[in-house]
Formats: sequence, C-alpha cells, structure tokens
Amino acid sequence: MEHAVIAAPFGCLGLSAEPEVITAIRFLPADAPLQSPRAGSLCAQLADELAHYWQHPDHVFSLPLRADGTAFQQRVWQAMCAIPSGQVACYGDLARQLGSAARAVGGACGRNPLPIVIPCHRVVAAHDLGGFNQSRGENTLSIKRWLLQHEGSWPGNAQ
Repeated sequence: MEHAVIAAPFGCLGLSAEPEVITAIRFLPADAPLQSPRAGSLCAQLADELAHYWQHPDHVFSLPLRADGTAFQQRVWQAMCAIPSGQVACYGDLARQLGSAARAVGGACGRNPLPIVIPCHRVVAAHDLGGFNQSRGENTLSIKRWLLQHEGSWPGNAQ
C-alpha cells in the first residue's frame, strides 16, 4: 500500500493506492506534512491528474479505482460519476433514479472513499449545498463549495 500527502487549493489531500488501484482520498488540514508520491506510482499519477483538474475543472479522471462499499453504495457512486463537471444533482433526484430515499443517498455520499474522483460534491440538497464528507473533518462543506465553484456549478468564485 502506498500513501502520499499532497497540497490542494483548499488544504491537503491524503492519497492511498495498492499496486493496481487507487483506494482512498482523504481531506487533511492545510498544515499536514506533505509526503511526495513515489515517481511513476499510481499516487503520483493521481497527483498529476488532480493538478490537471485544478487547472481544468472538466478533467475526467482515468485511473483504476477500488471503492469498497455495499451494493447500494456502489450504485450511488456509479450514478454520481455520471454527473458531468459543471452540473449538480439533488439527493432526491438520485434517490428517485435509484428507487431509494434521499437520506440513503446522502449516507452513501458521506461514505465515498474517493471524493473528487467519485464526485460526491456534485450532489446537493434541493435548496442548499447539503452535507459533504462530514466524518472526514470539520471544514469539508467549504471544500464542497470550492469544488462546485471551481467547476462553475455554484454561485461565487473558487478562491
């Protein structure tokens, strides 16, 4: 298992990979000690793709992923991947599409082990941002807002 910590426009990201698949992206505080990925590794490739995404918000990630979760979570994550950059979907809309409840969709979003690449930030509440990876840190809602503004699907500018 390889791990790396890279800088992001809103803090730091922890990256994890096995030899053939990316397994996790974690939001870390801005003062987390950086740990460069090994040259040529999947973590290095993911860091490169993320750097490209910071410049080009319509970037489509292409690396092999393994997102462990229940069958329902897998269905939600697959549906999120179909939401293009610059667009959002409501929890309720995804729930209707999947024959489920909005709260269950929100729970699957919150358990997404690969945020940004599996774009849970593109799923919002009917009248506001909704939640975002709450179990992963206190400031994640500001990250969701930044990502949506970066992609042009939420009012304001990414800072």
